[in-house]
Amino acid sequence: MLLDFDKLGGLKAFLIALTALVCLFLILPIVFIAALSFGSSQWLIFPPPSWTFKWYQDLFADPRWLYSALTSLKIAAIVTVLSVAIGFLAALGLDRGRFPGRDLLRALFLTPMILPVVVLAVALYALFLKLGLAGTTLAFIIAHFLIALPFSIISIGNALEGFDRSIEDAAILCGASPWEARFRVTVPAISHGLFAAAVFSFLASWDEVVLAIFMASPTLQTLPVKIWSTLRQDLTPVIAAASTLLIAFTILLMIVAALFRKGRKA
Repeated sequence: MLLDFDKLGGLKAFLIALTALVCLFLILPIVFIAALSFGSSQWLIFPPPSWTFKWYQDLFADPRWLYSALTSLKIAAIVTVLSVAIGFLAALGLDRGRFPGRDLLRALFLTPMILPVVVLAVALYALFLKLGLAGTTLAFIIAHFLIALPFSIISIGNALEGFDRSIEDAAILCGASPWEARFRVTVPAISHGLFAAAVFSFLASWDEVVLAIFMASPTLQTLPVKIWSTLRQDLTPVIAAASTLLIAFTILLMIVAALFRKGRKA
């Protein structure tokens, strides 16, 4: 059967155009938010009548916004360290272990990825109320850790699957203890997986809003919760400025991750 290259060329052009439209549909709201953050109007009006940096100045001059940003950064940093450390041990056990129920345990670790976030949020909120942890930093860390851990296990697990274990065995034969060989040989070899786990864990905590709303208190709010609460009270362009910085920081982390991966391949 002969292929009609004209039809194939037309189909390719259609798929490219469709992909471009979908990307444009996804990107345009972000572009509008960024444009509104530089608008001179005190309302969210597009197109802006003129351009100004006033809303960014108001954002950085307000200690409540800065406190929320620092809270998000602190919680995300702690969650990242815990997620990578525990995720490495969990991924190592799931990759090397041969024990009954291993697949069930793996599914249990990955459950937060498929469970609706609002269901997890309600369950954790009820638990923390009984334990007296509601509205505390510890509650934030535990909640964000639960949703970050699956990303860490998957990233590190994929790196371990591509690692030649004979190198680790050779280190043990040369006199290293099993754990010394893992930390001095295996960990550097799977550093790309650890870095990916750190980036995804950080972003999972940094951008989380549903869990954070349930964990928040009047005196303890992350940046996404601050944006949400301000959005319900007043449609000020400061919200657009904060959202733009949040998106820009996320994009910056993804670019750093891509450059790191490219450097590893080179």
